[in-house]
Amino acid sequence: MLFVCGRARWRSPTAERLFSRDPRYSCRARGLSAKAKRKVAAADIAWADVIFVMERTHSTRLREEHREGLKGTPVYVLDIPDEYEFMSPALVDQLRIRVAAYLETAG
Repeated sequence: MLFVCGRARWRSPTAERLFSRDPRYSCRARGLSAKAKRKVAAADIAWADVIFVMERTHSTRLREEHREGLKGTPVYVLDIPDEYEFMSPALVDQLRIRVAAYLETAG
């Protein structure tokens, strides 16, 4: 699972840490901004079997920048705003609920 947000500082790294604890998942956190700690690259897109973005704008930008690499890879928008800090309990709760909804429908 690839988790994508703007700068890969709070939301996507929290998701990576949270879901990496489950041995069923391999996870990465990446960002779209030039200021991202780890910027999304073509290799990340190729690696991912599913991509979760935090906001609709992230989905749009990801599709613009990686259109060819995304063919066949599902991209889900979690609608989690940039108002949480790393591993905040409220963010963890939102991630668990929203990602689980997609995993249940896919499984």
